[in-house]
Amino acid sequence: MSEIITYVGIWINPLEPKEEMIDIRDIAHALSLVCRGNGHVKFFYSVAQHSISCCMEAKARGYSKEVQLACLLHDGSEAYLSDMTRPVKRKMPEYREIEDKLQNLIWEKYLGKPLSEEAHKQVFEIDDDILSYEFKEIMPRSISEDYKNLRSTPDVRFIDPSEIEEKFMALFHELCHEQ
Repeated sequence: MSEIITYVGIWINPLEPKEEMIDIRDIAHALSLVCRGNGHVKFFYSVAQHSISCCMEAKARGYSKEVQLACLLHDGSEAYLSDMTRPVKRKMPEYREIEDKLQNLIWEKYLGKPLSEEAHKQVFEIDDDILSYEFKEIMPRSISEDYKNLRSTPDVRFIDPSEIEEKFMALFHELCHEQ
């Protein structure tokens, strides 16, 4: 079998995804239950919470609603593929192709167009800056001082996954309504 069944009951082949198989409720739910850092954090901290922090940082930097939404959705593929640590992912070009294909489909569905090169750069700069803050606050040691670039203060305390899922969905609806 090459398909998985999602939280809302959609069968999806993550290797050959179709736009109609992608559902924001699946993304919000799954990411609220996936732990950052492969679980090597001081307490449960979800990918969805990280994505919310990225979105809030984009807002603090005055970036467009499109970039804010792209930040919120930037790990959306992990709802269907799971999270993988960067050192391992770098050694798996085929996985990265699968992830990129799925992530680009998610952005196109919810942004209405492919993510521009400039927006992509902004999203992943924020992602790295937030990662630096997360390492400093909830992991054993810092990896860089990129967190000093932040204009917001990410909320890295434990928050119940159901609350994070609701916040993720509320931000999604707010940003989609404003576009």
